[in-house]
Amino acid sequence: MARLRLGPLLRYVDESSATVWVEASRPCTAEVRCTDGSSGRARTFQICGHHYALIPVTGLTPGSATAYEVLLDGVQVWPLADSPFPPSTIRTPAYDDAARPVRIAFGSCRWAAPPADGHDPVGPDALDTLATELAAAPEAERPDVLLLLGDQVYADETSPATRRYLAARRDLRDAPGNQVADYEEYTRLYYESWLDPDVRWLLSTVPSCMIFDDHDVIDDWNTSASWLAEIRATDWWNERILSGLMSYWVHQHLGNLAPPELAADPVYAAVRADPDGTDVLREFAARADADATSVRWSYRRDFGRVRLLMVDTRAARVLAESDRSMLDPTEAAWLREQSLESPGAYDHLLIGTSLPWLLPHLVHDAEGWNAALCRGERGARWARLGEKLRRRADLEHWAAFPASFDALTALIAEAGGGEGAPATVCVLSGDVHHAYVAEPAWPD
Repeated sequence: MARLRLGPLLRYVDESSATVWVEASRPCTAEVRCTDGSSGRARTFQICGHHYALIPVTGLTPGSATAYEVLLDGVQVWPLADSPFPPSTIRTPAYDDAARPVRIAFGSCRWAAPPADGHDPVGPDALDTLATELAAAPEAERPDVLLLLGDQVYADETSPATRRYLAARRDLRDAPGNQVADYEEYTRLYYESWLDPDVRWLLSTVPSCMIFDDHDVIDDWNTSASWLAEIRATDWWNERILSGLMSYWVHQHLGNLAPPELAADPVYAAVRADPDGTDVLREFAARADADATSVRWSYRRDFGRVRLLMVDTRAARVLAESDRSMLDPTEAAWLREQSLESPGAYDHLLIGTSLPWLLPHLVHDAEGWNAALCRGERGARWARLGEKLRRRADLEHWAAFPASFDALTALIAEAGGGEGAPATVCVLSGDVHHAYVAEPAWPD
């Protein structure tokens, strides 16, 4: 009998449809049944011995809430028999109701909490707290979507429990040591984080959008051309980056896509058509690593008259110091096109980026100064010093890519001005492990 190993995660939701992601213990047919009679089913696909399904649910009523259950080969596996939480529900919006606000919760950088070994030096995090509040008042207002802006897992900073698991698989004296090395070890990180009971229930009942940042792969991922050359020279990096991109595609990227986008995705179709999609997905990951323009991890979601543009600021970089850019030309063109398309078609523009756009002035200036050093404006010796400082101090935010910072600033000014401009343009970001609000001003 198939068992539910991970999930369910409620991912995409619009006025009449949704997608639910699950991992099962064996090949099976996964099904979602809602109390209002709507349903959906999908056959699992296989990656590295793991079995996943992204279940499309159709026939939902706009502006409604319906509880659902998950079945594997006709046997109910969710909700759990001893669950203390309210039923997981799919709440569809009614975007024709102009008075209804769109509520969004966002954040980043989630270590599993509490850690799997039981030692919790920090206490419940924001997702645990949100889950507790919603479970205590299931009919209260809740976010329409969770925006998870990077570092959903930490592949390079593992918990004591994960290190014990890694030590049982291989010799930690060999690189990459107590960091994850392959796809199987990546799955351990998702189990550790997403099987937290509170977070598991929260992700089953509030839709989510996700994008990666560096720790989803490794600290300082794509920080510079010299960093990339050095790490590619190791004997362990190729397996790490391919496994990181494969696990991201399975656990995070697929659920970001709307059903029509999924239906048109050739990689998704090829993976599902193959009894074992591992080689198909591995080849895709290899292409994505070799040529960032071969894949777009960025995506757009519209929530009524709120437009979200979730931007890849890691894999889409140009790293040559002479042409350093946060986004490659095709990605930058996509962001511009999506921001300026159909003036007046949306009231609010949200740009999701895992790295901050606006920083405190001193930090901003320090990153710009460091970028100039690394370009060689003070000579080769200072460039080498600047590179060491860049890596040590994580000087890699938008300010560290001055041309990209200026381009994004100009785009925001253009999108926010003129006829048909939205009421607000907000840049939502993560990475810095604290919260702040910064408001820009353009002098006349």
